[in-house]
Amino acid sequence: MTTAPDALSTTLQMLTALAVVVGALLVAFYLMKRFLKRDAGGSGSPLIRVIASQYIGIKKNIALVEVPGTVLVLGISNDRINLLTKIEDQTVLDGIKENTPRSAVSFSDHLQRLTTRIKQAKNGG
Repeated sequence: MTTAPDALSTTLQMLTALAVVVGALLVAFYLMKRFLKRDAGGSGSPLIRVIASQYIGIKKNIALVEVPGTVLVLGISNDRINLLTKIEDQTVLDGIKENTPRSAVSFSDHLQRLTTRIKQAKNGG
């Protein structure tokens, strides 16, 4: 006589195995993120910064890239990057720097400011 496996014990075994596999994946992702970020070579302030980028066609755009001492105007297409010109004139560089925002506001900062305003309005009104 054969007995059918207990559905509850089989389900628990399957869920335990799934939890072990998902846990191992999460640990592996955490370790990869931690160690690969350190080896990426990123610093606090990047030396190369994209100031602006404008699409001019399908998979074609022009980008202003700031490197120390100059701004490069690059033409970027699907398979190549071409240097269009270098901007080294100090008055033009100052004009570009005046018109570019220094740092973008992150979503979390924006959300925090918004919730602070809502809380102040609720408490004040």
